[in-house]
Amino acid sequence: MEIYVVRPGDTVDKIAAATGADPEALLTVNQLEYPYRLAVGQALLLYPASGTGRAAQIEKNSGRLPVISAGYAYPYISEWVLEETLPYLTQLNVFSYGFTADGKLIAPAADDQPLVRAALTHGVKPLLTLTPLTDDGHFNNHLVSALVRNPSARLTLLRGLTGVLAQKGYAGVNIDFEYVPAEDREAFTEFVAYTAELLNRFEYEVSAALVPKTADGQPGLLYEGMDYAGLGAAANRVLLMTYEWGYTYGPPMAVAPLNQVRRVVEYALSRIPAEKILLGIPNYGYDWPLPFISGSTRAETLGNVQAVQRAIMHGTEIHYDETGQSPYFHYWQYGVRQEVWFEDVRSYDAKFRLAEEYGLRGVFFWQLMRLFRAGLELFRGYFR
Repeated sequence: MEIYVVRPGDTVDKIAAATGADPEALLTVNQLEYPYRLAVGQALLLYPASGTGRAAQIEKNSGRLPVISAGYAYPYISEWVLEETLPYLTQLNVFSYGFTADGKLIAPAADDQPLVRAALTHGVKPLLTLTPLTDDGHFNNHLVSALVRNPSARLTLLRGLTGVLAQKGYAGVNIDFEYVPAEDREAFTEFVAYTAELLNRFEYEVSAALVPKTADGQPGLLYEGMDYAGLGAAANRVLLMTYEWGYTYGPPMAVAPLNQVRRVVEYALSRIPAEKILLGIPNYGYDWPLPFISGSTRAETLGNVQAVQRAIMHGTEIHYDETGQSPYFHYWQYGVRQEVWFEDVRSYDAKFRLAEEYGLRGVFFWQLMRLFRAGLELFRGYFR
């Protein structure tokens, strides 16, 4: 495999002829749509014409490390996207189960059983994701406090979890609690440790999602309740949520700039063994109207393929930020200048190299609702 960046005057046929790439694979892997227009600056993943046009199936958990590739999906994911994605994964985190203040487990609104069955069919471990989310999709730190401070609620929740895990065929639990109050830092760590100790007895895995900290005493509601060392010791795995620097209500910038991601990884490694860490990789981008006005501007979420199609539609060039290792572009629509940041195979390659450089256990994708086949193929080829 190699990465090719489109130049002025390039066409699919010209690129295939010049590079020896398999034209059919070029179209399929990069999800190019008829009439196969390209954007200058677009990054393409290429396979040699002598190849199969699709990366060879790797043996999961083989090679230099038992590499883990995980991803989050909502139960309403397209069946086609799920089937296309599962061959690249070792774990599927189903998002998400909730709970009440007294510890009663709340199932997702959509049936999660099809995802569990599909994962098991592909030899992928399904994990139940547990979150303190409200009906409107926001994290509720009052729910966190009610649970971790109340032994009775905790026991009720764990009883509910063990029942669902056994009934539905889950392989474990992924605990994704955000905005944990600073005063609940120790109680939350104890909750994760207690959950792991109990579920591990039944051979269930327990992982914890960690917000992207860079120091022990980092201020802010998002960070103060997260004890990297304690949670790293308590859980079987930790998932570094290394994304959302650029986000819906923030100013335009890369979603996961590599220089910032590296800082989080280096701090995590000072507190947690590398073999426990999965690096988070965003599977999306954002489109901001300009000028950005704090408290008013709202960005639109885009899939990575959708972002490229938008650049093509508006005839604009895609640029690449070398510091953040992320692609971006601008375009005009209805008299408004727009700024788009997203992920491509170059930015994925940079993150995969970072994971390998530090000997991390693997990566996970947030989230899998839109297919980005080139990124998945690159992962498969990189860690085979």
